[in-house]
Amino acid sequence: MQNRNPAPDPYPTRSGDEVRILERQEPVIWSAKGRTAALSRREEDFYEENGFLFLEALFNEQELAGLHAEGDRLKQEHSSDGRHDVIVEPGSEEVRSIFRLHEMSAVFERLIADERLLAIAEHILDDAVYTHQSRANFKPAFKGKEFDWHSDFETWHSEDGMPRMRALSMSITLSENTPHNGPLMLIPGSHRQFVSCLGKTPEYNYAQSLKRQRFGVPDEQTLSEMAARHGIVAPTGPAGSVLIFDCNTLHGSNSNITPWPRNNLFFVYNAVSNRLEAPFCGTEPRPEFLATRERVRPIRRAEAGEREKQPA
Repeated sequence: MQNRNPAPDPYPTRSGDEVRILERQEPVIWSAKGRTAALSRREEDFYEENGFLFLEALFNEQELAGLHAEGDRLKQEHSSDGRHDVIVEPGSEEVRSIFRLHEMSAVFERLIADERLLAIAEHILDDAVYTHQSRANFKPAFKGKEFDWHSDFETWHSEDGMPRMRALSMSITLSENTPHNGPLMLIPGSHRQFVSCLGKTPEYNYAQSLKRQRFGVPDEQTLSEMAARHGIVAPTGPAGSVLIFDCNTLHGSNSNITPWPRNNLFFVYNAVSNRLEAPFCGTEPRPEFLATRERVRPIRRAEAGEREKQPA
């Protein structure tokens, strides 16, 4: 196990029998506003206040066709080979998630570095960024299971050792997200407070939590109070849209019992200055496919390096 973190934990969780709600210590947008053409001032203000932003139809039909084909290829190739980074639904062999997309696929590696995404991540985090995690989440028609309410940062902090709230996720919708097929739900404004969770984290918790999360889930009373205060929203729209949300925004999704699948990509951008330390919950670090620890490479620098290697 890695050495414990030398500094006091700014966001203690899973260490007692009482829930604590702590105020966020970091800014939501680290850059000065108005410094990028990728977002308007109105969009920046909305993201800062609500902890998320939905950009409708950012990718066109031709781009989507290529992403669909690549997602289908990975799903078919790895659905039954027992890989640790391919997760199946509890009680079935239906693929739930495929991780490490940026290392398994050149198509998705290029997508993560797409200027429409990368410029936003660099602006909000005001730093060079790297891929902390990448995955595809599949909710097949009739059978797709729910994802419990959680803050990503609570898990990344406690189980991965992410020190500060200087990361964000982008979800690219590969299929239309409707109010009925299990879209991502968020609690606006929840990113401004850190909700500690109960229960001591068991070793190798990730093996179970990727199918059904039991630790790192806020208690029902706190969730009820935050939902009563802020409400719950579920941004929906056509395939090719992008949902950007802060690492600490509480979110989850219902199961999908409709005839329409809900398939989304998730890319997590972390600031290079915020790279991982020892897990704050004291367990062994989670595997590299869940939390990039060893292969930290700034996306823009890596992209430039690849271009230099190509013949003129």
